[in-house]
Amino acid sequence: MALNSILSRPSSFSSRNLLKNYSASDSAFSLPIQSISFLNPIPLFSNVSFNNASPAFSSVPVRAASASGSPSATVAQSPELKIKIVPTQPIEGQKTGTSGLRKKVKVFMQDNYLANWIQALFDSLPPEDYKGGVLVLGGDGRYFNKEAAQIIIKIAAGNGVGKILVGKDGIMSTPAVSAVIRKRKANGGFVMSASHNPGGPDYDWGIKFNYSSGQPAPESITDKIYGNTLSISEIKMVDFPDVDLSLLGLIDYGNFSVEVVDPVADYLELMENVFDFSLIKSLLSRPDFRFVFDAMHAVTGAYAKPIFVDKLGASPDSILNGVPLEDFGHGHPDPNLTYAEDLVKIMYGDNGPAFGAASDGDGDRNMVLGKGFFVTPSDSVAIIAANAEEAIPYFKSGPKGLARSMPTSGALDRVAKKLNLPFFEVPTGWKFFGNLMDAGNLSICGEESFGTGSDHIREKDGIWAVLAWMSIIAFRNKDKKAGEKLVSVADVVTEHWATYGRNFFSRYDYEECESEGANKMVEHLRDIISKSKEGDVYGNYTLQFADDFNYTDPVDGSVVSKQGIRFVFTDGSRIIFRLSGTGSAGATVRIYIEQFEPEASKHDVDAQIALKPLIDLALSTSKLKEFTGREKPTVIT
Repeated sequence: MALNSILSRPSSFSSRNLLKNYSASDSAFSLPIQSISFLNPIPLFSNVSFNNASPAFSSVPVRAASASGSPSATVAQSPELKIKIVPTQPIEGQKTGTSGLRKKVKVFMQDNYLANWIQALFDSLPPEDYKGGVLVLGGDGRYFNKEAAQIIIKIAAGNGVGKILVGKDGIMSTPAVSAVIRKRKANGGFVMSASHNPGGPDYDWGIKFNYSSGQPAPESITDKIYGNTLSISEIKMVDFPDVDLSLLGLIDYGNFSVEVVDPVADYLELMENVFDFSLIKSLLSRPDFRFVFDAMHAVTGAYAKPIFVDKLGASPDSILNGVPLEDFGHGHPDPNLTYAEDLVKIMYGDNGPAFGAASDGDGDRNMVLGKGFFVTPSDSVAIIAANAEEAIPYFKSGPKGLARSMPTSGALDRVAKKLNLPFFEVPTGWKFFGNLMDAGNLSICGEESFGTGSDHIREKDGIWAVLAWMSIIAFRNKDKKAGEKLVSVADVVTEHWATYGRNFFSRYDYEECESEGANKMVEHLRDIISKSKEGDVYGNYTLQFADDFNYTDPVDGSVVSKQGIRFVFTDGSRIIFRLSGTGSAGATVRIYIEQFEPEASKHDVDAQIALKPLIDLALSTSKLKEFTGREKPTVIT
């Protein structure tokens, strides 16, 4: 849809170029320790000491396997390593949200804060899920990741993990972690990221665990982790020097090893198996087609050049903000119309490119734009699903099923109905799609929060979504000769609306509200729905039902409740209220507004104009200003 308005970007975030010298032997493990023998004959480096001893090492360097032309690590023999038992105490506030544990960096840098959570995780897993097994470790490159990686590696060794696969420099996107877990048949993996939230010493950090299928740990595990953080008394770790994550290769300790891997290779191989790269390359090679990708100084900067430039032939200047930085270049790595301001200005400027896209901090979210045209995430997943069978080889037999998060618009529902495919509505959180995928019931899914993906992995995938759109545009233009008008992003979307109707959709975000006021607003709304009944009149709308969304997993029967307050009206319009679980401070209030319009002559109306009566109704019903004091949203999408 045409851009209505772009809110002003927040003030610049503070940065820090140099990492603090912070190691597991410092404040993270500052309490007295006990030692237990752990017989592994080979340490990381020679001439190091354990428990203040300085054993002599026989110098037997071993060249590790590495990529051609890349530096590799060496190892040397050692008589033994030791497990250290670090006494600790429970720390409040370590309950995971929708996507793991997220707090400010300074919180995670407190004594044992991260270590407690990692140990509580191992205490929550059945031993067969990690003892002697393989775990993957990656992150988005944000501040504190390098120090955190060393802590995680040493605690993994102390708990009997057999091997850690870690991305070079600690870098690996969230979708790539899922891909590596699946390809290498790992037992699971850690993702060091606060996703789309800002980074730097004064901002956010996060950690989550993915299971052997590559999907985020279910609530049954995250609840156990939280329970164990309330009773934890000791941390098990092995004290060896920090691993040099800048060197590709294998560092062998006998019963434990660390392999530093290329974070792009396995993921790129998977993308080549999903998409027709020759078809996409033919589009990018056209002189009448220009493309731009904004990596927002986040993790996909490490993937953009190898994929879009080296493999697909895009011009190097197609990549904006392509160097991952610890503070994301003072920016907010959230690919929306407010925070991806650089890209939006280019796409809405004179002579803008035909296609533009952006991804977020850890690479699992995406935004898609045509020249002067924004594709809503709800429309994006519906259009990918509608075109997947003909444009993407991975779906040549057709999708198995489609699914969306509850707040996402009903555009995907209409595709599922027309294609006669199974359809599922789940709570917000990608883990809810995983069971459906593992059961063979789901192929393509999405969330309105700029998350789109498929069963090629078990995470949402920003670059996958960009490649899916490139595939659709390339397929639509494969027979176009030089000089012929190309089918544009706007053409694809408007043709879709003409076939399926348009679901006008918008989301209002009120970030970092005072939690007390936000919670009182939710209680006010719950009181309204408890008294509501079918046929109640709200302005010009008649209520069909109002509830607090509950979900029963059709695969394992698990139940989750209170997933969002819904007001659904007889014409299909919806107003939804949620408190987000993805921030690190305060509460983010999200309001979702949707209205279906079947009449093609009305599809060009600006969404904010079409939805204004519903927006006004949402604000008055919730009394948002009264409870939160907010006059306007932080972000509108």
